[in-house]
Parts: sequence; C-alpha cells; structure tokens
Amino acid sequence: MSLLVISSATIRLGGRALLDGADLTVDPGRRIGLVGRNGAGKSTLLRAIMGDLALDGGEMRLARTARVATVRQEAPDGPASLLDTVLEGDPERLALLAEVDRAEPLRLAEIHERLRAIGADSAPARAATILAGLGFDEPAQARAVSTFSGGWRMRVALATALFANPDLLLLDEPTNHLDLEATLWLETWLARFPGAALVVSHDRGLLDRAVEAIAHLDKGKISLTPGGFDEFVRIRTEKAAQQNHAAVRIAAERAHIQSFIDRFRYKASKARQAQARIKALARLPQIDTVIEDAPTRFAFPQPARIAPPILALDHVSAGYDGVAVLRDISLTVDMDDRIALLGANGNGKSTLAKLLSGRLEPLLGELRRGPKLRVGYFAQHQTDELTIDENPIEHMTLALPRATATAVRAQLARFGLDAGRAETPVANLSGGEKARLLLALATRDAPQLLILDEPTNHLDIDAREALVKALADFEGAVLLITHDPHLVELTADRLWLVADGTVRSFDGDLDDYRALLTERARPAAKAEAVGRKDDRRERAVTRAALAPLRKQAKDSETLLMKLTAERKAIEQKLADPALYAPGRARDIAAANTRLASVLREAAAAEAAWLAAEEALEVGS
Repeated sequence: MSLLVISSATIRLGGRALLDGADLTVDPGRRIGLVGRNGAGKSTLLRAIMGDLALDGGEMRLARTARVATVRQEAPDGPASLLDTVLEGDPERLALLAEVDRAEPLRLAEIHERLRAIGADSAPARAATILAGLGFDEPAQARAVSTFSGGWRMRVALATALFANPDLLLLDEPTNHLDLEATLWLETWLARFPGAALVVSHDRGLLDRAVEAIAHLDKGKISLTPGGFDEFVRIRTEKAAQQNHAAVRIAAERAHIQSFIDRFRYKASKARQAQARIKALARLPQIDTVIEDAPTRFAFPQPARIAPPILALDHVSAGYDGVAVLRDISLTVDMDDRIALLGANGNGKSTLAKLLSGRLEPLLGELRRGPKLRVGYFAQHQTDELTIDENPIEHMTLALPRATATAVRAQLARFGLDAGRAETPVANLSGGEKARLLLALATRDAPQLLILDEPTNHLDIDAREALVKALADFEGAVLLITHDPHLVELTADRLWLVADGTVRSFDGDLDDYRALLTERARPAAKAEAVGRKDDRRERAVTRAALAPLRKQAKDSETLLMKLTAERKAIEQKLADPALYAPGRARDIAAANTRLASVLREAAAAEAAWLAAEEALEVGS
C-alpha cells in the first residue's frame, strides 16, 4: 500500500500554476530527491503534503496512520536543553510517560508495553547520537537552546525531525545550515533511514548517496527517475537527445509535405494528391523539442601571474580582542593551489579566511603577502552589506569607479546578471541572484587569491555546476569553505584541517576524511548499541524472572473461567423445576454442595490471579 499518492494536483500562486496536473507516488521506505529550478514549486509541494496549503485541483492521499515529520521553519528557542528539545520530537513517547502516573492497572501494563515497543528507554541515547552527528558535543547538548545562534538552532530543529522517526520525512534544503562534517553525517543517516523521505536539495552528493529516485518538478509536472542525481542527468540527457532527434525528423517530413501542398494544391491535376498530403500532415505527431533554459555560466576574470608563494604564514596566531582562536599556523599558498578547509563550524575556518583576506591581523607570528597580491573575498553574510534600494549596476559602479558602463555590465554578465537583473533593486533579487552579485564584486579586480566562504548557499544545481566549471578555468588560487562535498571533490586538490586550535594539511582525500569522521563517531554509536543491548538483556532477565508469575496468572485465569462456567451450569440446573420432583432431594443437596464448593474455589482463583497481576505490574 502506498504511503502518499498525489493525483492530478494543481496549485496556483500569484496567478501562476506551480503544479498543473502533477502526479507522484511515494511507497513506504522509499527515499526520493525532489529537484527543479528555483521557483518551480518544490517547497510549495512540501507545504501541501504537510496540510499547510490546499490544492486548487486534484487529490492528495496520505495513509491514515502515517506519521509525517518536517523541519519547523521557526528555530526552536527557550530554556530547555538541546537534548530535551529533541526528545519532544516524539509526542507519543511524551504522552505515554505523562499518562503513567494516572493510569489504571490494566492501562498501565499497555503503556509499559508500548514504551518498550518504541524504544523509549533508548530514546535519550538516540537523540544524543543525532545531536552529536550534527555537531553538538555532550556539554552543548545540556545547554539551553536560547544560548545558540539561529543557524545552530535550526540544526536542533533538523535533529528533532530526524529523531521523530516518522513514516514520511520531508526535508527542504537540509544542508543549508550545516558544515561539511554534518553534511557528510546526514548523507549516511539518510541512506540508512528505514522510512520514506522526500528531500528537496541542491546538493548533488546528497542526491547521489542518500536517495533512491529523483522526482523532477518542471512546468507543473513531476517525472520520477530511478537512481541518484547522476543517473537522472544521464537518463534525461538521453531522452532529450532522442526527443530532439525525433522532432527534427518530423519537422523535415512536415516541411517536405507542406512544400508539395504549397506547390500543387491549386493545380487541378494534383488537387487529389494535395488533399491527401494535407490529411497526412494533420496526422503527423506533435513532438515538443526539449528546449532548456539558457545555460548558467560563470566566468572569473583571469589574474596576472605573481611569484610564489603568494602567501606565507610562519607560526601565526589569530583571534579577536587579543584572544587566539588559531595558533602556530605555518602554511604557504601558491597561485595553482585549490584548497578546501575541513573542520566543524566554530573551529576557526572563517577566522582563517579573514586572516588570509587581510580583514584580520595576526596576533603573533609573520604573515607575508606577495607585493602585488589581490584577494577576492566572498562570504554569505556580505548580503547584509548590500544596499537594498540600489541595483547591481550601481553597486558595481561604486566598486569600479574608473570603469566604463560597458565594463561594469560585462563584469555582472560574467555571473549571469543580464540587463534585466542588473537593473533590478537588490531588494527584489532572489538569494541566488544576490550570491551572483557578491561573486561579481569579489572578483572585480581579477584577484590572484579567491576566498569563498559558503558560496553555494542559495545557488541551484545548475549554478553550482557553473561555479565548478568557472573555478576549473580560473588561473589563480582558491581557498574554499563549503558544506558541499561535490564542490570539494571537483575543485580542491589540497585539504587543510582546522581543528584543535590550529590548521594543518590533511593527508588524504574526502573519502579518507569521511572514514575519519566515521571512526570518531563509533564510540557514540557503540554506546548507543551497548545501551540497546543492555536494554534487551535487562528485558530478557525481567521476562525470565516474571515467567512463573505469568504462568500463575494464566493458570488462575483459566481455572476461574472453568469454575465460572460450572457455576452457571449448576445455577441453571437449580432453576429447573424438574429438579424438584418427588424423590430428588439427594440431587438437590448435591447440587447445592457443589455450588458452594465452586464459589469457594472461584474466589481463591480470583485472588491468586489478582495477586499475580499485581506482582507482574510491580516487576515490570
């Protein structure tokens, strides 16, 4: 039986049909990635599934008993600890625990049995494991939610949804607030998730390693392709080629027939043949060519070469207000370097980026820069520095005061900001368009070193691929901070690990780093497994200890039922007038004697049954 069935669904917003007769079926346990261009309606579809938005047409059927979980849009807040906040993600467990104190004996037994079935005892360990995977160590898990920033609190919201262990999990860009380490952990978690999932993501790595099919939302319709994102691209490319080939062939045939009609339709000798051609023309199938939107392209201006190393750090320490965040860094950067920073958020990656970009001076040590070095710096928080009522042309003109209007527009065009978007106020640009503007501003001087701090936030899949290609063509050095494993794998040839208060080269690739993270996570996973094993052992011991009581209760209940049936039979016999016929006094006496005995035995059996049940209740 299907978990979710969407049939001919239509949703209109702002006069535009985001869904137009869309169909999708989600079976239990199937993980599906939902892709489509920005604005196609992916988030709208998830809202409709959650019941927050009504369909304008069609039908959406969710299995009656299905439990659905998603990440709340509002970040959690308040004095509760992270662990307690996540535990609230299982409302059934909380309700059962709240009912324990006031439940009647029979209901209490049912509650305990259900708590065992849902693994209530191991819930804290499971919640702690999820929080650890998302970057919260044990001390952090005990802190109040209100003490964390908005991005970290959104991780708590994600942890709560994952902990709920639903039948259907809905995730909308789940990696946006994660670092690379948490993203890699989430990939593994989703790949092992036993429930169904519908995941909106621009992260190709996640879509290749964590889902089993790709649902493509395009022009109001949904098409489903088995496999990950790479397989989706391959199948879609082949289909487009076949469709375009068929369209070209039929267009040629159509043109040939039309040419005959145009030449001979008014000639009496050819009129019959012309009419036959007109009918043949009408019978030709209509095949729409696959017309893709204009491809996304980025192009970084090429820098002038300078002598290596362009940057050198010698026992450098860096931090804020005299307090070092990073210590004893000794590294060099050359123009051919492609470096990605590893390390969890809060370890100092952004501090290192500011240090190398010149926005932060060293506390100790020596930092040597090439005399003609220019650094381009991109950070997502720079969006707040844009002037919302000015357009990209005005921003670029201010950044390049000596440039001509043509040069200003050309720099914006390098990042897909065409004439229309270049003249649009920042307030009306999408997140992806603002990111393009920041990239254009960061590279305006053709820098030899390009520092990119989370450049793919708000970029769709096509724009991310355009960034990969542009970085491949760029002839300067790149320092990359990103949660996108796909970008790291295709761009970086060196990895620096920012951890334990310093920065050092990581000897290995991203797969080696995944293995390292898995190895580090084993103690927590082992502790959870040990907890489950201890729980199972304790249950087995308890079952063994309570076995005699269970047998006593069952035997007493069986005897009580037998005696009750015999009592009813004797009472019916005593109520029969034929028993009181002359000469049957002895039968009447025997029946009354047996009835008294049965009543005594029944009372004893009932007492034994109640005693056994009470003992079982206490023991469980």
